[in-house]
Amino acid sequence: MSLVPLLAPAPLDDIFAWRQNGPVSIADFLADTFALAARLPAGRHMLNLCQDRYRFTVGLAAGLVSDRISLQPASQSPETLRQIQATSPDVFCLCDNDFDSLDLPRLDFPEFSAVDRENIDEIPLIPANRTAVRLYTSGSTGTPVAHDKTWGFIVQSAYAEAERLGINRQVHHVVGTVPAQHSFGFESTVLLAMHAQAPFWAGKPFYPQDIVAALNAVPQPRMLVTTPFHLSALLAAGLELPPVALILSATAPLSAQLARDAEASFGAPLYEIYGSTETGQVASRQTTADQAWKLLPGVRLRQEEDVTFASGGHIEREIALSDVIEILPDGRFILHGRHADLINIAGKRTSLAYLNHQICAVPGVSDAAFFLPDEVNPDGITRLCAFVVAPGLNSRQLQAELRQRVDPIFLPRPVVFMDVLPRNSTGKLPRKQLLELFNEKVGHVER
Repeated sequence: MSLVPLLAPAPLDDIFAWRQNGPVSIADFLADTFALAARLPAGRHMLNLCQDRYRFTVGLAAGLVSDRISLQPASQSPETLRQIQATSPDVFCLCDNDFDSLDLPRLDFPEFSAVDRENIDEIPLIPANRTAVRLYTSGSTGTPVAHDKTWGFIVQSAYAEAERLGINRQVHHVVGTVPAQHSFGFESTVLLAMHAQAPFWAGKPFYPQDIVAALNAVPQPRMLVTTPFHLSALLAAGLELPPVALILSATAPLSAQLARDAEASFGAPLYEIYGSTETGQVASRQTTADQAWKLLPGVRLRQEEDVTFASGGHIEREIALSDVIEILPDGRFILHGRHADLINIAGKRTSLAYLNHQICAVPGVSDAAFFLPDEVNPDGITRLCAFVVAPGLNSRQLQAELRQRVDPIFLPRPVVFMDVLPRNSTGKLPRKQLLELFNEKVGHVER
């Protein structure tokens, strides 16, 4: 049986993570892992709901050494919990706050005041084929779907990312704005700490001032792992930004302008990761240097009609991608958007991603999202709707600006102005959320 270490080989007194009260060593992390593993309930499925990134990772590791699966849903709604309980009746919750876990069995993360660290002398080995985590799609275009990942392939993913970013050659201290439960946050904070010796900040800063404080709390060189939503808000806040060595963004396409602004503000390169819950990370690019994506080591693509399949490297099996992809002669590729985002109105085509980039580029717009309802108007044409945060603009001004950027057939009718858009913790607006907004704000009234 092939065995893979829980952590990359390193001295046990090296720093594993940063918390409010200071650094945590690898030995301390392992001691906490074994102490928690001894207290876990009998069920094999652990719903890891810890918001503190360090506690989440201790929960993950405790599950690995005791052969439990860490369930990591992107949403933690009551309906999600009920769905998980229906498919995994032995599930229990690991929590570190007052989260309402309904009637599910629950373990609140204990405080280890006198954990035995003297007997920690080596890093445990985990079977490569052990199911380590169950990730769930975000539900951006439908119902969340579960995907199991084995430990061996997960570790390969961490090595591939560390090699591509160059952080395997020098320790980087990571601040992540993305939840550990999300596939991007999991791969680019938790796994990099475990297998690229990249200590992370245990918190999950959301607001600009909290992100700045978190960056200041860890030593240089620093890596900021974030999303376009968090990055845009951070740059707009006008705060003094600490030095960082690297910025990494994912979960949504990043505009070239935002990438340029981020690199200029931080004086550091910005890279994007492309991937999915199903595949994990697939490719990367430095957005200001090249719009094409370069596959991670060992990953390959093939196309069958208009569907692209990814396999190889750390991807456990061949998986169909949800995006429209153009493979270039040198093996790189251009991303044209999600199949579900493509729009055809009166014979003219575009994508929601393109329209969102155009409306967000309008001066005075701080956030916006197009929505294509399922219903068709009496004239036989489906009308796009847009939800917009733009305090200084009215609908006439916005439409005039958009006419300079998009075909008139794609102008939104109506435009719904809002104080804030209800984005989730990764900056996404799932279709279900947009549909609820549409029904609440627009309904079936043509405006």
